[in-house]
Amino acid sequence: MTSFAPDSIVLNRKLPLWYQVSQSLRASILGRSPRDPLRLPTEEQLAGHYGVSVLTMRQALKELEDEGLITRHRRRGTFIEPGARRGAPVRLLGSVDAIVAQQSGMTTELLGHGHASVPAHLAEHFPGLGEVATYHRLRSDEKTGEPTNHARNYVRPELAARIGLDDLARWPMTKVLRDAVGADISRITDTVEARLADPETARLLDVPLLSPILHYTGVTYDGAGRVLDVAVIHYRGDRFSFTVTLDAT
Repeated sequence: MTSFAPDSIVLNRKLPLWYQVSQSLRASILGRSPRDPLRLPTEEQLAGHYGVSVLTMRQALKELEDEGLITRHRRRGTFIEPGARRGAPVRLLGSVDAIVAQQSGMTTELLGHGHASVPAHLAEHFPGLGEVATYHRLRSDEKTGEPTNHARNYVRPELAARIGLDDLARWPMTKVLRDAVGADISRITDTVEARLADPETARLLDVPLLSPILHYTGVTYDGAGRVLDVAVIHYRGDRFSFTVTLDAT
């Protein structure tokens, strides 16, 4: 029987090897093609593939088994669970409605709001402003209650008076600004990076410290080119993938 072929990884000796191996193998499993075989190589073969000891490999596999991504059968081998969750895609399809639709099926908890000085790393987006309105929300899967992402929005202060907190519990900020505030949204630029979960993100999303997350930054502009809102969102890396659709017409 042909075995599933995991991706390679360059190990960082400053982090636990078993953890890095489990994360790499998890990404390979969740990103596999439906045509890929379900059987994994043996512990010895996987250990050789990653350049670690069999004991380290065994610890990494136990982590994945505990998550329900694989099952281990004595004398038969280790197999990927066919129903292992691939996760919902983060789709950037080029329209405000597509971004609004991305948050459908989620419940939202407002963790905090107020005003704060413009963060240094966002100063370029708000020239001449001393402070911005801030909103911090946690989104969870509507069916399972599982946390999926947490978002911080930094909004021009003159818009904050027209933002209803009840609206933020139902809609993403993009829809609130467009439909409730009446802002003229001209374009949104998106940046997605791979990062490791810091302590706050790990706690809010209920994931291990330093596990992979998707770090999304969305900058919303009006027709005059002013920035209305900067959204910084951390998505669980094991529940989302990143998809961009390009139209060649």
